[in-house]
Amino acid sequence: MTVDETSSTKTLGASAKAVKKGASVLVLGTVDSATITAAQVIVQRGGDGGAAAAKAAGVIPFQQGTPSPSKSVGQIPDYTEGEGIIVSGTTAYKAVNAAQAIVPGGINDRVVKLSDGEYEVHNISVNWPHHVFVSKDFKVLGYE
Repeated sequence: MTVDETSSTKTLGASAKAVKKGASVLVLGTVDSATITAAQVIVQRGGDGGAAAAKAAGVIPFQQGTPSPSKSVGQIPDYTEGEGIIVSGTTAYKAVNAAQAIVPGGINDRVVKLSDGEYEVHNISVNWPHHVFVSKDFKVLGYE
């Protein structure tokens, strides 16, 4: 992914100078193909991009041509993928923050508010879990 910063991009967790190619960051912004225009860049601790925590959580890294396993953990809502309302701002940040705390290491390209008020955080850079479900009060319910 390429991250574009603007004059309004906010950097948290370290100075903007600390953000170099290969730095472990959480980027919130607008996605256009393989580029994110950053509204906020949060420098992650540990510097491994969450790799150790992701491995411990059972996250399966993306490998092209490898199908994702069909397994789930916790409570999975009755929903249809593609339905719901895409959310942004503070709400999306809270949902992504909750999801990354439990199943770190993914790139989240969208947060969708489901009809029951819960959220689906969509991972695009791991084979599993692809969807993390977060409650109205931003607690992870389950993932698949």
